[in-house]
Amino acid sequence: MPKVINHLFIIVFFILVTTFLVWLPHYLALPNFLGLNFSNGFSTIYRNFDGLEYVVIAKSFYNPGLIASIPLSQPPIYYASHFPGYAMLIFAFAPALGFLKSMLFVSLLSTIFAAFAFYFLVRDFKLTAQPLILTLVFLILPARWLIVRTVGSAEPVFIFFTVSAIYFFMKYELQHKYSLLIFSAISAMMAQVTRPPGILLFIALALYIHYKAWLKTKQIGWTKAFIQNLRFFPFAVVPLALLGIFYFYSQSYHDFFAYFHSGDNIHLTFPPFQSLNKNEFWVGQIWLEDIIYIFILEFFAGLLLIKQKLYPMAFFVLTYMVASSFVAHRDISRYTLPVVPFVIIAYEKVLVSKEFKIVLVILALAIYLYSQNFILANTVPLPNLTLYN
Repeated sequence: MPKVINHLFIIVFFILVTTFLVWLPHYLALPNFLGLNFSNGFSTIYRNFDGLEYVVIAKSFYNPGLIASIPLSQPPIYYASHFPGYAMLIFAFAPALGFLKSMLFVSLLSTIFAAFAFYFLVRDFKLTAQPLILTLVFLILPARWLIVRTVGSAEPVFIFFTVSAIYFFMKYELQHKYSLLIFSAISAMMAQVTRPPGILLFIALALYIHYKAWLKTKQIGWTKAFIQNLRFFPFAVVPLALLGIFYFYSQSYHDFFAYFHSGDNIHLTFPPFQSLNKNEFWVGQIWLEDIIYIFILEFFAGLLLIKQKLYPMAFFVLTYMVASSFVAHRDISRYTLPVVPFVIIAYEKVLVSKEFKIVLVILALAIYLYSQNFILANTVPLPNLTLYN
């Protein structure tokens, strides 16, 4: 246990140091650092998408009248595309920190929890001989993850609950303690409350549960298999939570389907892989080859997880990636971030190798430059932040 405690302290220290290094040139407002201009100061961190939009929700809780009084260009119904989980946490810490600092604090704290959940997942299930190293790799790859965990973003909260749901589900399969299944269902519900793709976690686990039942039917028959499946009823809280959010929208917006009427925020199209179509509004360019590599690595990771008999992870990765193939957005690396913890597990043997550690050291500056370049450009054009605090 002392070794585990030491590892957890190292993880927290690593998160704090990497976050500090990302924030430092902004805090110092350096006019020229590594060829980049940070003279707008720390407001750049506060103004990064989509943090302020969750602050708006935390301050208004979807009240159209209150939203209209906050100076952002989006109409009130736009915020229906942002689920309330992250905003509720911002609201919880705002009395002590103010809304802007609370926004960053929740991202930082949930990153720590997500890293802890990942660490215990790979350690408890013996998925690597080096759980600390693999967790540190998880904290900096992909570089898009380093960005979203150092600004206002719902992804760290969502990833924490997603990894927790998978962890407790796999624990239940080993130990058959019903409390573990309940913890898994609660985690999945919180993932749903945090971000719309939470329903994909429910679908993936439901597919896996029915797949296992199908395998048993030859031995025990459909009736007994169906009865055994009833023990998974706690997961009904996930679609119920989604319906609860839509019901709340029906009260605040007078539109049960406000999420689907929130504007160009869903990005789902047919046929698939429209993220490679320059004519799509959120694509708009031809330099898109990296998206192909993302799909290759992550679909292949899902198949590797099947080979490694890590079926709950595999079902989630493949379900999520099939859904992501219908997303028409250039920033596909962000949309697929929730599968990254399991992709890293799939490639564990490579990622903890000495050769990869050397490559990671060589590319550390590249990851840092990419992150800063993105953060500097990905900002809300809003010079006055006083109404957000």
